[in-house]
Amino acid sequence: MSVVVLGIETSCDETGIGIVRGTTLLANVISSSMDEHARFGGVVPEVAARAHLEAIEPALRQALAEAEVTLAEIDAIAVTSGPGLSGALMVGVGAAKALAVALDKPFYAVNHLVGHVGADVLRAEGEGEIELPTIALLVSGGHTSLLLVRDLTSDVELLGETIDDAAGEAFDKVARLLGLPYPGGPHIDRVASEGDPAAVRFPRGLTLPKDLERHRYDFSFSGLKTAVARHVEKLRDAGEPVPVADIAASFREAVADVLTAKAVAACRDLDVPRLLLGGGVAANARVRALAAERCAAEGVALRIPPLSLCTDNGAMIAALAAQLIASGHPPSPLDVSADSTLPVTIIQA
Repeated sequence: MSVVVLGIETSCDETGIGIVRGTTLLANVISSSMDEHARFGGVVPEVAARAHLEAIEPALRQALAEAEVTLAEIDAIAVTSGPGLSGALMVGVGAAKALAVALDKPFYAVNHLVGHVGADVLRAEGEGEIELPTIALLVSGGHTSLLLVRDLTSDVELLGETIDDAAGEAFDKVARLLGLPYPGGPHIDRVASEGDPAAVRFPRGLTLPKDLERHRYDFSFSGLKTAVARHVEKLRDAGEPVPVADIAASFREAVADVLTAKAVAACRDLDVPRLLLGGGVAANARVRALAAERCAAEGVALRIPPLSLCTDNGAMIAALAAQLIASGHPPSPLDVSADSTLPVTIIQA
């Protein structure tokens, strides 16, 4: 019989509590503190940590009610131990340890990034299981990573990552430049749908031949953000109107182009005909469409978890822990600490 696992995710600004039975999703509750960060134009670590403290108990109660299980029926407790914001992580890790000790249940501290890949095992019946190896492109506010996943519980290799701003950060900063609300991703996506993606040819970071030699699978969005800022400044200095929709569409196209081109290149180079998208930016309409288009052209199977499982959530953490348990991995020691820079190669702390 499949184990019932409760997962806790507090790596950034979303308090996620998820409950799974094996690969079946029972509950996925997310309490976001996004509105509290909006006036600052980005996530404030101390605000996020305090919000987690306030949200975690109500979210836990709601998840148990939705799953129709009691704490006594939980077989294991899982938590994100990193990477993420230190203070935010500590809230989740502390809560998970307390539950594990109080309930005398095994404790699993797992990697946030690998959790995004683990979300894909929570598929509706008939949708098919994830096939491995796969290339995984994880794109969120704090992370842009390209992974080779040979085995979900034991073998994950980092192929490349952002060397400056993550894609989600670039969306937030460009949204601010264009006078759009925080978080930038959904608002740029909305406005861009009415613009011309070819209106401005913004730079594609780390795609020149000389860059590809050293950074074939790495990403850089700082130069793109600066190019947008200079373009907007030039228009305003000349007294010309700023075509927000066209700039948003052109910016979005540049991001989607680089992300999908490098991901599909990894599939081709490593002869892995599968690509998995994860993270909040995987909800971006253009990223999804261009990934589908390029994967189809290359004969690559594309998988994208349901939108509710793309952003940070506790269900993906519970799902990864359930896979670890099924594979015979022992629990994590209770002296595990939050690790804000936990490498993706360390799947379980």
